[in-house]
Amino acid sequence: MRLPRPLGISGPALWLPERRQSASEAVELGLIDAETAGELGCDGLPVAELAPPEMAVEAGRRALAAASEDPGDLGLVLHAWIHYQGHDLWSPVHFIADRLGADDAVPVGVQQVCNGGAAAVELAAARLFVEPELRRALVTTADAFAEPGFDRWGGDYGIAYGDGATALVLHHLEDTEGGRPADLVLHSLSTVAAPRLERMHRGDDPFSPAARSLGPRVDLRRTKKAFLEAGGMEAFTEASTRALRTAVESCLADAGMAPTGDLPLRYVVPPRLGRKTVDLAYAPLLSKLTGAELLRPGTDTGHLGAGDAAATLSELHTRRLLGPEEYALVVSAGAGFTWSCLLVSGG
Repeated sequence: MRLPRPLGISGPALWLPERRQSASEAVELGLIDAETAGELGCDGLPVAELAPPEMAVEAGRRALAAASEDPGDLGLVLHAWIHYQGHDLWSPVHFIADRLGADDAVPVGVQQVCNGGAAAVELAAARLFVEPELRRALVTTADAFAEPGFDRWGGDYGIAYGDGATALVLHHLEDTEGGRPADLVLHSLSTVAAPRLERMHRGDDPFSPAARSLGPRVDLRRTKKAFLEAGGMEAFTEASTRALRTAVESCLADAGMAPTGDLPLRYVVPPRLGRKTVDLAYAPLLSKLTGAELLRPGTDTGHLGAGDAAATLSELHTRRLLGPEEYALVVSAGAGFTWSCLLVSGG
């Protein structure tokens, strides 16, 4: 997505619960074996007591305060998630907008599985440019992977799931409180999909009338095993490599950067997946395409559902990793499959 001009990202916030479960504790409890824990490369996972929308409210408050934004000035609130939000047939984003005091904002829920946070930023960016009266949008994500419905350590291959929430304010660069610079600058976004891979998260399962009708837990290993046994690995590798390459090259090209070995790109950041998964599916291609230093976030969070990309944006800012002329390419991915890239610089 070629932006007519860069947008500002202010107050990018990552909210994590205080309680944690270490990888060693998970091994001792028999939740995972030591070899798999090593492949995940995760020290521990945050474990929430709050419901996901409540966590999103906390992250939203933190983002709005850091950006010196009045929630009453928001015209749009988008919320993305992948797992149960606490009520049936209910809109969590309306709860979030209400609790934050965003009374004049339009709340919109975004369901694109783990790529939802990046998709929400892209939707917000598009609306900022087509609606002249819209000046600020808040994007939140939140997920919790609690027992008994989800096995955060062993319910998937190559991914450990942590609880947490993110939030950020997306706005036109000239619209900052008191003329303060944005914390990050968004230069371009790109999204590429491969719908023929949707079966990886459906497998051979029949359609069912209600959630978890086939078993008491979400079982992603079952569906992925069925997909792979049907010869899906070659199709997945081919499609994912092509899509990731296209997303990276498109994002850089839309910002006027050619994918060569001499990019003004300091970092490239993959999703918060297990170490082995990143090593196999992301690190080689991202390093080859960009020549940038590969950051590996998530050793202390695990995969944050829809929040991986926004969590990385928060850490790029809070750790002061980017100067005004330094760029990072943040990569997001989600079942379906969809890949997104966000190119940002320091504010």
